[in-house]
Amino acid sequence: MITIRNNIVSRIPGDIKRPANYTWVDARDINRDDIARLEEEFAIDSELLADIMDPDEQARIEKEDDYTALIVRLPAKDDDVEGVNQYAIPLGIVMFEKMLITICQSDSIVLEDFARKRFRQYPVETKEGFVISIMERSALVYIRLLKYINRQKNQVEEKLTGNVQNRELLQLQQIQKSLVFFKTSLTTNEMLLEKLQKSPYFKLTTEEEMDFLEDTITDTKQAISMADIYSDLLRGTMEVFSSVIGNNMNEIMKRLTIITIALMFPTFIVGFYGMNIALPFDNVPHIWQYLLLACVISAFLGSFILSDRRNNSPKKDRDERLKDKHSKHIKKEKKTKFSFFKRKKSKL
Repeated sequence: MITIRNNIVSRIPGDIKRPANYTWVDARDINRDDIARLEEEFAIDSELLADIMDPDEQARIEKEDDYTALIVRLPAKDDDVEGVNQYAIPLGIVMFEKMLITICQSDSIVLEDFARKRFRQYPVETKEGFVISIMERSALVYIRLLKYINRQKNQVEEKLTGNVQNRELLQLQQIQKSLVFFKTSLTTNEMLLEKLQKSPYFKLTTEEEMDFLEDTITDTKQAISMADIYSDLLRGTMEVFSSVIGNNMNEIMKRLTIITIALMFPTFIVGFYGMNIALPFDNVPHIWQYLLLACVISAFLGSFILSDRRNNSPKKDRDERLKDKHSKHIKKEKKTKFSFFKRKKSKL
């Protein structure tokens, strides 16, 4: 859908209004008909439109004969119920002499804010000021979404603390992907902002716009730093949970091994008395009951010998505590004797 907006007004301190000297053409959720209109009516190159439609296109600036084109990365949010699937989309900005066109293949929070005039004290009276205002707003939205992602990560971690489930692990993986997308987009936006400071095709006319560009670069670097920190924290969290899963698997395999080895003892007894030869106690009545009891006792004894329970028995713990207490008492006596001889020597 293509919408032409003429009532763009910048507000400065003191509630002074400064109208823009250009027309904003807002093209969002565009289809093939919109693309054809952009090519025919506004004379935008088809290759540039193809680059804008590419979801992996990176931020850059280029100069054509009739216009200057920029591609920036804006944050977007998917409509999933978990709220952890965040991604970024390219936004094309085409600057003519008296017109500015923004082209986006889907909707964006940033463009919606400008369409509904949810901004104050942004230098949007010029096309260059409008561009850096969009990038400043996108940096702030990135920061807000990064904080939101971090809260989602903490909630998933609380669920995983009680019981490790595949569903929560997949959510952490989605969060990691979102952080990678955000960091990549922010990095390319920062490189573009630094190019805009030196580019001859993008000239800022006022000191206010130059200061605003510096603030935009600062906020973008802050967002990159936050993405790095959250990525490192999430990576450490996933490594910890991977270690926990591995440790739990080792414990399970250890228990299964103990059970398997413990069952070898009754298997040996049953196998021995299953031979077709003369065996001891053949004529004893109800011998199978005694054999069954021997199998059960051997299984329990084998499990106890192979397990760590006897190593963690209360008696052993009590002996270790008594040993530690005895060693501390001996050290205290030595220290007392040493201090006594020291005082006696000082008196002499």
